[in-house]
Amino acid sequence: MIELRDLSILSALARHRHFARAAQECNMSQPAFSMRIRNLEERLGLSLVRRGNRFQGLTEEGEMIVRRARRLLDESRALEQEISAFKGQVTGVLTIGVVPTATAFAAKVVNALHETHPRLLTRLEVTNAQAIQQQLYDGSLDAGITYADSIGRELVDVLSLYDEGYVLMAPEAMVRDFKDTISWVELEPLPLSLLEPQMQNRRILDRLLEEQGIRPTVMSESSGFMSAMIMAREGSVATILPRALVEALGPIEGTRVLRLVDPEPTRPICLATLHRTPDLTTVKVLRAAIESLA
Repeated sequence: MIELRDLSILSALARHRHFARAAQECNMSQPAFSMRIRNLEERLGLSLVRRGNRFQGLTEEGEMIVRRARRLLDESRALEQEISAFKGQVTGVLTIGVVPTATAFAAKVVNALHETHPRLLTRLEVTNAQAIQQQLYDGSLDAGITYADSIGRELVDVLSLYDEGYVLMAPEAMVRDFKDTISWVELEPLPLSLLEPQMQNRRILDRLLEEQGIRPTVMSESSGFMSAMIMAREGSVATILPRALVEALGPIEGTRVLRLVDPEPTRPICLATLHRTPDLTTVKVLRAAIESLA
């Protein structure tokens, strides 16, 4: 008989593709983790892992078991959550993947969840849209707040949230000659700090700049907005930010925020979750929290 614990361990290995990291997630030592996998292989009479000097992937049999395991583990978790809900409480961990531009909205959602379900731990993982898609499928995320046009619809439920718009945050001295708006063409001479090229937001901005025939002066790149905002406050660069983030933070001393115009593009942001019947209780309360913000 295969135990749920065995399936959880094998699923963690498939997700991390690394024995040490998978063992850490399962709160086991690596030797004990490896022995548990070998014991499972012996009981089944199958080779589940392709081994070499490093982890080389699962065998065909191992991949088949993991596909089935994810559904069983999901059902087990849903049952545990429903039992807790019958007791009048929602507990456990809700893991949400968030694209960097949506972190301000995600923070509002977490606050709303905490007010209604204080025993629910919400874990935000800021990452790119492609990773959110993959991690929804492999079960390491319960939900994603991401770009609606970057998420596959197969086996995924999508809830529209808002349209992302863009503003420029710059040192006061750098934009003293502007009023409340600045065109994309007028960005060309400004030193900019942007997200890294592999991030979806950066690809969106690069495409917009290219369409306007603009060759931006990029002085720095990062995986998040914080460093760019600090540099703007210190007077060295300007940065392009999602409007929702600026509205959530409010004014930052030493900077001005200008609306980007000509054009004023937007991108739809959505909540993406795997289609489940029944749904996870934690995902149900997540949707309810989002509706309370509308």
